[in-house]
Amino acid sequence: MFGDRADEALRAARDEGLSKDELRDRFDCVVGVRDASFEVYEGEIFCIMGLSGSGKSTLVRHINRLIDPTAGEIHVAGDRVDTMDETALNTLRAEKIGMVFQHMALWPHRTLVETVGFGLEVRGVPKAERRERALAALTDMELVDWADQYPNELSGGMQQRVGLARALAADPDILLMDEPFSALDPLIRRQLQNQFLDLSRKLGKTTIFITHDLDEAIRMGDRIAIMKDGEIVQTGTAEDIVTAPANDYVADFVENVPKGGFITARQIMDTHGADTAGRSIAPDTPLNEVLAKFAEDQTPIAVTEGGATLGCVTVGAALSALAGKDET
Repeated sequence: MFGDRADEALRAARDEGLSKDELRDRFDCVVGVRDASFEVYEGEIFCIMGLSGSGKSTLVRHINRLIDPTAGEIHVAGDRVDTMDETALNTLRAEKIGMVFQHMALWPHRTLVETVGFGLEVRGVPKAERRERALAALTDMELVDWADQYPNELSGGMQQRVGLARALAADPDILLMDEPFSALDPLIRRQLQNQFLDLSRKLGKTTIFITHDLDEAIRMGDRIAIMKDGEIVQTGTAEDIVTAPANDYVADFVENVPKGGFITARQIMDTHGADTAGRSIAPDTPLNEVLAKFAEDQTPIAVTEGGATLGCVTVGAALSALAGKDET
């Protein structure tokens, strides 16, 4: 809650259930985040997405306490962050959590290897070791040949990779990424997404990834939280959100998302028998593949698992699922 009367506004929000607009009008306070509770599993990429002003960047900045919560608790790896003293908080930021911003703010007077090793320098790591670790991070980001160059000699996409290398060099357990690729051209953006996904699988970092782009969230996230007016309105896998939106707001977001990659044969099968002409598919077969089979032959297809027939899929059911409605 932002504003001089934040404590009063918080009490009114709890006691009277006032909306964001009502709190602003009565107390001149802005609600940045409201009742946003979630857990992130070790090693997953957890995407938080929403439109501008939804609270996603405010939320992620609470995790390493760049913003202090008006109320609530923050726990990271069993430690209570919201009550940490300055020394413990600085240790958390230096050793456990790395952050990557949309704008890298790279120092013009430092070479790439010096920039990437800065966090290690702050921690007192000897020069030879921090250069070695910085070079390893630049190698991961395919920038090692530019190690002794300066940021103004790089493209925007390369500068963004330097920022990611800087976070990785400190070897944090957790990465906070606040719209890191949103300012880049679509082709460069996709290349960096691919590169980060490969690195994530290799390094196993726990990542909280902020984006306003649903396509990016679907592509990057193991799970996605969608925010509106400071609140998390739905959390789930991409399949959960695309196929079962929690409300009209989420439904509007996913309306134009092709559903063929998220819906499976199990979800659309009829458990009653039918003449399938000997054809069968596994229950987790994506709708896209089911439709491809119907392009060749429109007779129903059996859904089988472990030698048992679970049901069948008809061409009508597949087309209805693609259109986003139940077959009647």
